[in-house]
Amino acid sequence: MVKSDAISMCNSNEITEELLKAFDDETIAVLAERLEQDDYPTPFDGLNDWHLIRALAIHRPELTGPYLHLMDQEPFDED
Repeated sequence: MVKSDAISMCNSNEITEELLKAFDDETIAVLAERLEQDDYPTPFDGLNDWHLIRALAIHRPELTGPYLHLMDQEPFDED
C-alpha cells in the first residue's frame, strides 16, 4: 500500500492495523489539519478522525507528539 492511501482509507469507519501502519509524518499532518479546521459535513466525520488520531497516539505515538493538543488528554471525574 502506498502511504498516501492512508488518507483515502480514513473514510472507512474501521480502524485497522493496516491503516495505522500506513500513516507517516505527511499523512498525520493532513489528518491533524482536518481536525484543526473542524469543517466536517457531519459531526460523525469529525468524531471518526478524532478516534483515528487517538488510535495513532496509542499505536504510533512517535507520529502524534506535535498534535497532542487535538486530543482530550485531561483526566475527568465521572462521579
